[in-house]
Amino acid sequence: MNAVIEAEHLRKTFGELVAVDDLSFSVGPGECFGILGPNGAGKTSTIRMVYAFSPLSSGELRVFGLDIARQARAIKSRIGVCQQENNIDPDLSVLQNLEVFARYFNLSAAEATRRSRELLRFMALDHRETARAQELSGGMIRRLVMARALLNRPELLILDEPTTGLDPQSRHQVWERLEELRAEGLSILLTTHYMDEASRLCDRLIIMDRGRLLVEGMPADLVRRHVGRDVIEVADPPEGLPAFLQGRGTVFESLGHRLIIAIEDGRDLYREIGERFCGSGGCVMRTATLEDVFLRLTGRDLRE
Repeated sequence: MNAVIEAEHLRKTFGELVAVDDLSFSVGPGECFGILGPNGAGKTSTIRMVYAFSPLSSGELRVFGLDIARQARAIKSRIGVCQQENNIDPDLSVLQNLEVFARYFNLSAAEATRRSRELLRFMALDHRETARAQELSGGMIRRLVMARALLNRPELLILDEPTTGLDPQSRHQVWERLEELRAEGLSILLTTHYMDEASRLCDRLIIMDRGRLLVEGMPADLVRRHVGRDVIEVADPPEGLPAFLQGRGTVFESLGHRLIIAIEDGRDLYREIGERFCGSGGCVMRTATLEDVFLRLTGRDLRE
């Protein structure tokens, strides 16, 4: 089947600032595809080009096989967008927010109400349909914004950091709804700062930084390829440990107060470090995660 999104050599500039630099990727039907990166990496600039909010500076971009530069209107009718901002009308009720937005897609008043109530049930908001939007919690507002993005039964759902700022219960509720949508065959394009979110939801993903692509693949494959299976962390590493590791030819990362070792099988090394250097505490071995990949590729410096 044809790709839902085909991006080739995308470039987006704002004056002298290059936000997206020679980025290529594709998203298949029914796939949840993630775009990860630090602040300023170009994630939002990329997806804004995909939903035709921001024009390309150069490159080619096709959605549903249609050229975004010439057929944006046809593309927009087939996608749903959940932006970072909770741009709902605070003066309207929960139900009215959806009913009004539904009219942009030429739904009749009766169909708009029926579809809105269907989505409120799906997002577990039906008990608040008469409440003013400003009365909702942060998690409820994000679910309302997502419900709004689904009004036109999109073939592609674009989510820009959909769970930022939510408590764990609200995040998991959003994840469960997204998993249901993906199981029904909906294609999803997702940006997120949460590595556990990306690992759980994404079939494939890219990590980008400073506008450029760093890696692409399935989450588990990226962890194996760039980190390994195990990570050993040593808090307040004792004197002599770095020299011991260097003598073994073991690669490690020193953060001053913490020493991190990424290794394919760390059981023997973990036992030896514990016996020789850490005694009863200060040394932990855990399974490598996507966050380890992210930090290894993009660094640990703050991006503000």
